[in-house]
Amino acid sequence: MIVLALDTALNATSVAVLDGERVLAARSEPMERGHQERVAGIVRDAVAEAGVGFDRLERIGVTVGPGSFTGLRVGLAFAKGLALALDIPCMGVGTLEALAASVGAPGVVGAVVDARRGQLYVQFFQEGEPLEPPAALTAAEAKARLDRLGGPVTLVGSGAGLLALSPSVTIDPRLFADPVALARLTLRAAEPIPRPEPLYLRAPDARTIAERAAAL
Repeated sequence: MIVLALDTALNATSVAVLDGERVLAARSEPMERGHQERVAGIVRDAVAEAGVGFDRLERIGVTVGPGSFTGLRVGLAFAKGLALALDIPCMGVGTLEALAASVGAPGVVGAVVDARRGQLYVQFFQEGEPLEPPAALTAAEAKARLDRLGGPVTLVGSGAGLLALSPSVTIDPRLFADPVALARLTLRAAEPIPRPEPLYLRAPDARTIAERAAAL
């Protein structure tokens, strides 16, 4: 199966194309903003590098959050639109799941993203399986969960260094998911593929005029 995976949820725009387990193309461009301007070009270039053509894609995967509200919407809209045009399934992958899968370390892996405003997006996995749902936590709450796990843990993500660490904790320095890991999660997902929906763990900072008026 030939799959394309796309991530704009954090501080990069990343794309990978796989034919089964074989990597045909993988690209990542770190960026805080500007995902909307770059996503189409990066996808185009990755598919061209893969040498397969859009018509041979069989499944699309996209990160659904948590992450940047704007980035999530950009990635989801593009992936859904492309899947609709090609008449192929589009599936959502949790940002924290993709981030943890990028590490490849045995044992427990914690994906920790700095959500700002005193919060972290946190989820722990063991051998790739989630130990709990993703959550928005304070650093103290996240540290308490970490302490309860015990034993060696690998932390990955922009918020990993914000936790009080112990000798049993290792930090992986990556700040966004490896698109190849995301593509492999896309490849291995069983049918039927549910419609991807954004995963928001808190209300957006920006609101429409109507939303602001309703809150008065």
